[in-house]
Amino acid sequence: MLRKGANPMILFKPSSAMRLSPCANTTSMSSGSGSLLWFRKGLRIHDNPALEVASRGASHLYPVFVIDPHFMEPDPNSSAPGSSRAGLNRIKFLLECLVDLDLNLKNLGSRLLILKGDPAEVVIRCLKELHVKKLCFEYDTEPYYQALDVKVKNFALAAGIEVFSPVSHTLFNPTDIIEKNGGKPPLSYQSFVKLAGEPPSSLSTVYSSLPPVGNLGSCDISEVPTIRDLGYGDAEQDEFSPFKGGESEALKRLDECMKDKKWVANFEKPKGNPSAFLKPATTVLSPYLKFGCLSPRYFYQSIQDVYKSMPKHTLPPVSLIGQLLWREFFYTAAFGTPNFDRMKGNRICKQIPWKDDDKLLEAWREARTGFPWIDAIMVQLRKWGWMHHLARHSVACFLTRGDLFVHWEKGRDVFERLLIDSDWAINNGNWMWLSCSSFFYQYNRIYSPTTFGKKYDPNGDYIRHFLPVLKDMPREYIYEPWTAPKSIQTKANCIIGKDYPMPVVFQWFLMILRVKSAEGKWARHMH
Repeated sequence: MLRKGANPMILFKPSSAMRLSPCANTTSMSSGSGSLLWFRKGLRIHDNPALEVASRGASHLYPVFVIDPHFMEPDPNSSAPGSSRAGLNRIKFLLECLVDLDLNLKNLGSRLLILKGDPAEVVIRCLKELHVKKLCFEYDTEPYYQALDVKVKNFALAAGIEVFSPVSHTLFNPTDIIEKNGGKPPLSYQSFVKLAGEPPSSLSTVYSSLPPVGNLGSCDISEVPTIRDLGYGDAEQDEFSPFKGGESEALKRLDECMKDKKWVANFEKPKGNPSAFLKPATTVLSPYLKFGCLSPRYFYQSIQDVYKSMPKHTLPPVSLIGQLLWREFFYTAAFGTPNFDRMKGNRICKQIPWKDDDKLLEAWREARTGFPWIDAIMVQLRKWGWMHHLARHSVACFLTRGDLFVHWEKGRDVFERLLIDSDWAINNGNWMWLSCSSFFYQYNRIYSPTTFGKKYDPNGDYIRHFLPVLKDMPREYIYEPWTAPKSIQTKANCIIGKDYPMPVVFQWFLMILRVKSAEGKWARHMH
């Protein structure tokens, strides 16, 4: 049963007009017949209202996931292994999520049905073949899924199939927030939080079993594919992300985080060590939220349970709860802003004449800027598909307003492809923020590529791990190896300009020269 105050739901009846706003009435959903549960995100059993309604009163349940070539098909021309839209790390993480979901469904007497092809076409074909009366799937605010959903809903309603699409990927329904704000998304965190209030509780449904899978007709069903099955057998990658996908791993990681009540209570962003990689100084729950392996409402309630026993705790926007609200803020801003993912035609984005320099972009993407702190972060991104949020800030600032003045959309594309937690709303929002194109406009606040990392890791252990070419460079030169005397470079087996590149920009040298020149003039004046 749905708990009091549970999440708003979107119901489409066959006789109703197409709507994209929530409706709480679900009592008329057909019972005693088959249901198709279409997984996209929301790859979990806990707090899954689409699953709850799909299974309620159903004689058969068809849990379906469609392998979408748009995201999964290998691209031999990409700069790193993966498809044109997703790096191999994220594809691998998703497959682990699917394997875990399939296992959890099997433990309840069901299974995950894997199909391949254009998702809208495949789901419509399944609806024709399986003769179900209910179609249930989690509501998605991304433009790509919005377009798919319209096609599928139109067919289902015309065929007399009821469609249930609950808002459960976010704490709040962005439509509700926008309506409260007079039809426009709030563009400041403070105004968003004031409008949002408290989120609904997560579902407490516990399943002992699920309705069985019925006759599959001629549907071409397969098991969860492997990386090799998808055509990545020859992909060369010497290191994969250490983070394993799936609901089981998400709940385990959440439980471990919540056990350290003091850490939860004292969590304060932007504090944290971006160079801590063996034990990251954050929850690393973002990829699990991205794929819906972890319910944001369950996460929110878990933090609130800790706060009850720790009355002295940090508050939004810097607290752990505050980070979940930042996620909601960007989702709402993205949903309510046309062309949110580009500069042109985006009413909230400053129109800046960025440089179009593919060589600088390539040096940044391929970790060849000559700034070890920046390059080490980009190597971690390529190898792990993840890095600390302050590390992301550093490289995003460096590419855009800080040093290279390359368009934020170019950096966004690299992050979108390689991050395992790549999230359309958050990725675009953060790139606009960090390039001072929207939300944040303090241009003078720059992440130094030579001194910022040194505050956290003066010995340069992070750099030595991800850039082994510099592993023997003395600590006084590790962040600026070009300043090391030739004899030191030779001893460290790293000649700058040969084994490791010279910096791609020299404004730091110019700044140092200006400072030294000013100091010299001041000294002469004093004498």
